[in-house]
Amino acid sequence: MGQGTRFCLTRTLAHFLLLELILVPAILYWPIFEDNVAIAKKLMPFLKGKDVMGLMEVTGVVGYVIGQHFFKGCIFVGVLAAVLFSMNAVAGEARRGTLEIWLARPLSRRRLLLERWVQGALALVVPVFLTSLTIPWLLTYVDETMAFEPLMLSSVHASALLLATYSLTFLCSCMGRNPTWIAAAVLAVLLAEGAMYIVEVLTNWSIFRLADMPRYLAIYETGALDWALLGPLFGLSLALLAASLVVFERRVP
Repeated sequence: MGQGTRFCLTRTLAHFLLLELILVPAILYWPIFEDNVAIAKKLMPFLKGKDVMGLMEVTGVVGYVIGQHFFKGCIFVGVLAAVLFSMNAVAGEARRGTLEIWLARPLSRRRLLLERWVQGALALVVPVFLTSLTIPWLLTYVDETMAFEPLMLSSVHASALLLATYSLTFLCSCMGRNPTWIAAAVLAVLLAEGAMYIVEVLTNWSIFRLADMPRYLAIYETGALDWALLGPLFGLSLALLAASLVVFERRVP
């Protein structure tokens, strides 16, 4: 097993465990939350927070799981993982002074970069699907059920935004030499987008509107994905990857 494969498996496991550590107590807490959701809604300081609580109150365990896993876990934890997994892709090698050694391997630059992109992308999205698969089993402990198929479709939807974030940071890494500054810049933008989401008058301008609770509830109710949204998101990821390949081909160590 090569070093890249081991690193991919390590990141996959770490991401899976973090998502599962958020998911397990959240589901076990459901009966208590169900009894107190009306009180919690009144205590939310932001109007957007009240809307989220209201959706959970109306949709029950489905809305609660969507909010806890796909929105709080897969999106907010996932975007952090997306940045961490991609910021060192090339910039880390340049920062350590090992980029020239890496490029000296008997492989084309295109293959080197594609392998690194795929390893990080798998470590990012595979845990989303694996943790989603555990939800029906975990719900048996609180006498609730959810179907597998909508959970898998929701995982595809979450993966679209995560891959776009990952690919953007990956491109920045191909262009830069300081992974810390790259991560800080991308996270600052994401933090601003998160702040916009919770403010009622700005929420429609936030990228997190692309993967908030109403989107997932629509998937669960219709049993179908919104390809009018997912197509451009996946297309953006591919375009950013293509740009990364062009930049990396011309990069001087």
